[in-house]
Amino acid sequence: MHRGKLDCAGGVLLSSYLIVLIVLLAVIICTLTAIVCVSMKGTICNPGPRKSMAKLLYIRLALFLPEMGWASLGAAWIADDIQCDKTVVNGIIATVVVSWIIIVSTVVTIIVVFDPLGGKMAPYSSAGPNHLDSHESSQLLNGLKTAATSVWETRIKLLCCCVGKDDHTRVAFSSTAELFSTYFSDTDLVPSDIAAGLTLLHQQQDNIRNSQEPDEVISHSPGPPQEADLDAELENCHHYMQFAAAAYGWPLYIYRNPFTGLCKIGGDCCRTRTAEYDLVGGDQLSCHFGSILQTTGLQYRDFIHISFHDKDILTDLSAESEDLNLDCGVQDCSAHKGISQAARYVYQRLINNGILSQAFSIAPEYRLVVVGHSLGAGAAALLAIMLRSSYPQLRCYAFSPPRGLLSKSLYEHSKNFTVSLVLGKDIIPRLSVTNLGDLKKRILRVIAHCDKPKYKILLRGCWYELFGGDPDNLPTELDGGAQGPLTQPLLGEQSLLTHGSPTYSFSSDSPLESPAKYPHLYPPGRIIHLEEEGTSGRFCRAAARYSARWAHESQFSKILIGPKMLTDHMPDVLMKALDSVVSDRAAYVFCPPGGGSNVDVV
Repeated sequence: MHRGKLDCAGGVLLSSYLIVLIVLLAVIICTLTAIVCVSMKGTICNPGPRKSMAKLLYIRLALFLPEMGWASLGAAWIADDIQCDKTVVNGIIATVVVSWIIIVSTVVTIIVVFDPLGGKMAPYSSAGPNHLDSHESSQLLNGLKTAATSVWETRIKLLCCCVGKDDHTRVAFSSTAELFSTYFSDTDLVPSDIAAGLTLLHQQQDNIRNSQEPDEVISHSPGPPQEADLDAELENCHHYMQFAAAAYGWPLYIYRNPFTGLCKIGGDCCRTRTAEYDLVGGDQLSCHFGSILQTTGLQYRDFIHISFHDKDILTDLSAESEDLNLDCGVQDCSAHKGISQAARYVYQRLINNGILSQAFSIAPEYRLVVVGHSLGAGAAALLAIMLRSSYPQLRCYAFSPPRGLLSKSLYEHSKNFTVSLVLGKDIIPRLSVTNLGDLKKRILRVIAHCDKPKYKILLRGCWYELFGGDPDNLPTELDGGAQGPLTQPLLGEQSLLTHGSPTYSFSSDSPLESPAKYPHLYPPGRIIHLEEEGTSGRFCRAAARYSARWAHESQFSKILIGPKMLTDHMPDVLMKALDSVVSDRAAYVFCPPGGGSNVDVV
């Protein structure tokens, strides 16, 4: 169509470039088609029909060399400012740009996903450790563990390249990398295998729930005192959640108010108020402050101290536990190490800088309430425990806190002054090292029992997540209906595990279940659970209705899979759910069943 437009200086080169590019792309497409066809064969546990995949991948890898070379030549020719038809030149520029985007994204994906230890572990795994003496075996195991941790540390540093490089960050990188390497190093799973396992678990989970009788779901009805206490605490949560959400600053405010948010806080963003208020650390201080004012409805004079110190996120991910030096009359005072460090930082600022003393000197009639969301909820709960001895009337409201936070004794102690709020299937209040180990075993088990190709699992899973359906018609049933606890690895699972790994033996010797390094930890305080009633549809959440009830921590001892396991954690979704629950319960109080008119409302 455009051949006549290449009759210009440099047109012959461009014509040759396009012809070679078409041939090269045709070869690449044929190779990728072969890869797709081969990858559709067999099952996750039966890779035999896919034995030719390695050769095809090497062919595709070799094709990257001419692809990169030709993309470089195209970039060089375009840089020479060739005077040809503008449409043709723009088309070639787009071709070169897209080629480089594909190449760079592929290289980054390989760096992040590729496991360089796979080939090194295979000979050792197949032969087992018995062919080596104990010293040599120990050296090899330690070397593999160190290498695996190094690989994960490199990945985390690459993904968090914008984070600072101080000592706390380096320790957090190492601790997080050790956790991930421990979790993934003894399995032969790729990301798509995990996605397929999660899809199957969700369908299996829905199938089990649908088969339950109503009396299995609701064990008892709370009495009037519990209901009155629940109503009061829900009102408190509804009030304090706006402060927890305000801590996210202007990004969440703009997200919640996409059309008017920027106009409302734009004036504050242009002002400089650091001289009037003790603002510590962070960027866009005035924008953050403006969004806090809009979210809470407070005035500038209502604030004693504001800090936007935000360097604790990676430290919060350090999943080890540590003993706390607390004056609370509790024997076992251990807690999540990373979050306790963040709480201790805030505690030291509040006490050492006299911030709380200044606040109570200005408003002595006020009570102290500590609030937070997500990891901030964990920090708030630990901060409340640290401040409790000095402020006996203190209250804490933890919204969507992490599960693996407190020792058993601290958990019981925190019930006296802490209330946690959890929405639906939110993954964070169910997230702990122990629960992750349980999730891995469940994924391995459900994958081993499924005899469907992975692409069918993923396609049907996408349909199920988007449009729903009957999970009975999907590959979720375990052979023989066995749903009991897993004590021995199944035949299919043996192909997914590294022989000699702790998980392979399914014993309590797994590093993830080590009581010394990763002890069993609990969520903070009494827990209010907001559950969605019925189904509001896969796409629409506006019509969702929720019920509230007191829940025991054991109800969050297993990670639930579903499309809302992540969205239920979002602060804006939690605020909408709280609005719905509080308004519904208020309407119920004013209009009780039976038409009663004598109602006391507090």
